[in-house]
Amino acid sequence: MRTRTIGSGESTRQVSAVCLGAMPFGTTVGEEESFAILDRFVAAGGTFIDTANNYAFWAPGGRGGESEALLGRWLAARDYPEVVLATKVGAQPTVPGAGLEAAQGLAGDTVRAAARASRERLGVERVDLLYTHIEDRSVALEETLSALADLVDEGVVGLLGASNHAAWRLERARAVAAASGRPGYSVLQYRYSYLQPRYDVPFPEGGHVHASPELLDFAKVHGLPVLVYSSLLSGAYTRPDKPLSPPYDHPGTQARLAALDEVAKETGATRNQVVTAWLLGHDPQVLPLVGASSVSQLDEVLDAVELELTADQRVRLDAAR
Repeated sequence: MRTRTIGSGESTRQVSAVCLGAMPFGTTVGEEESFAILDRFVAAGGTFIDTANNYAFWAPGGRGGESEALLGRWLAARDYPEVVLATKVGAQPTVPGAGLEAAQGLAGDTVRAAARASRERLGVERVDLLYTHIEDRSVALEETLSALADLVDEGVVGLLGASNHAAWRLERARAVAAASGRPGYSVLQYRYSYLQPRYDVPFPEGGHVHASPELLDFAKVHGLPVLVYSSLLSGAYTRPDKPLSPPYDHPGTQARLAALDEVAKETGATRNQVVTAWLLGHDPQVLPLVGASSVSQLDEVLDAVELELTADQRVRLDAAR
């Protein structure tokens, strides 16, 4: 498994270049299959696992916290000291049956309480990476960042991350942290894949924010790793029963899919594998965050880690419009 570096200084961590998303574990993916997927990931050299305190409140019977709780049971049954766990706070609905309109938000006391609850469900004394899952513009950035920095100072959180924030908010947060001399965001997480959406058409998936060229440039300038979710578009690259989301309905999509199929034929790989290889060689650097509901789905991605695209193949993939 290839590795990547996240964080800096004493907080630097080496993680697998592919991060396993645990979103469906404990709801749409049962415990036995979830454990098998997690075990296979670690056996293949995977060390980076991602969840959130609201996964998966929208699933049948879900209320949020199911994924963290399952990971806690898995960790208790295993001994994997090298696993790096990331979770997120801020987007858990406070009203049963509600959505992000009732999200818990990022007030200081809320962040502290949510982080404590996540640690309890995960069964850990320290979360390796804690993201603010969504923005909360009703709360001053200074308040949120102070609460997060307190958690780092207390040793119960390692690194801080931001997911689905506007680029200008990230710059402001960077300035606030620098002025106070306290920890700030050092990892980012956004939606991103080979197919590029129209930015004037919103995603139907609530809260999703796509990594724009501006965001990726900001990350590159400041040396911030970007975890990219929905990297395989929830199966839409390969499954006829999984239609593309409306923002991808534009002429450039067909041009990109044609280039993708051309390279897949040349390499003998699947579309998903070519997309994963493209992401692993991306400039600026990104780390694909992939989900799997079966071991076979995970194996398809793991087989792509060693797929090397030629310079010519990358040029053709990048140039398709």
